[in-house]
Amino acid sequence: MIKKEEVYKIGQFNKPHGIHGELLFTFTDDIFDRVEAEFVICNMDGILVPFFIEEYRFRSDTSAIMKLEGVETSEQARRFTGIEVFFPVKHAGQTPDEELTWDYFRGFRMEEIHHGTLGEIIHVDTSTINTLFIVNHNGEELLIPAQDSFIVDIDRQHRVITTDLPEGLLSLDTAETE
Repeated sequence: MIKKEEVYKIGQFNKPHGIHGELLFTFTDDIFDRVEAEFVICNMDGILVPFFIEEYRFRSDTSAIMKLEGVETSEQARRFTGIEVFFPVKHAGQTPDEELTWDYFRGFRMEEIHHGTLGEIIHVDTSTINTLFIVNHNGEELLIPAQDSFIVDIDRQHRVITTDLPEGLLSLDTAETE
């Protein structure tokens, strides 16, 4: 059985494409540029199920047309509409020198050495020079700077980032949300 901590989200199937079981796939991680992927994992009614890729072709920088083995008609493909697509963490960085994208960290748990678990990273904002982890903390969004000086440890196996944040950073975020 595939466990949630063994995978990370790379995108979503949007809708069938054509009549031969192809699917429009929108991705948030460029994993297909970095590794040779033979399969993807789909969240089918709460169960993570692997599906082998028959073929895929890029449509843009963020979308592709994908054909899964065993999906032969548009009716079969329709059951994948809106399905989240995942990839195994252990295959994401196959070589030690390989660069990971920021999206790799989505779904990681963020911990702070003085405050414990802060929550799950739901997004990484790279729109400014200061990259920010956006953490879901009890329904509120915490903005945590993604700086080497604040990161104590990254446990890729358990998908946990441990930080040592400057005093007052968390209380500033709390004051802004009140």
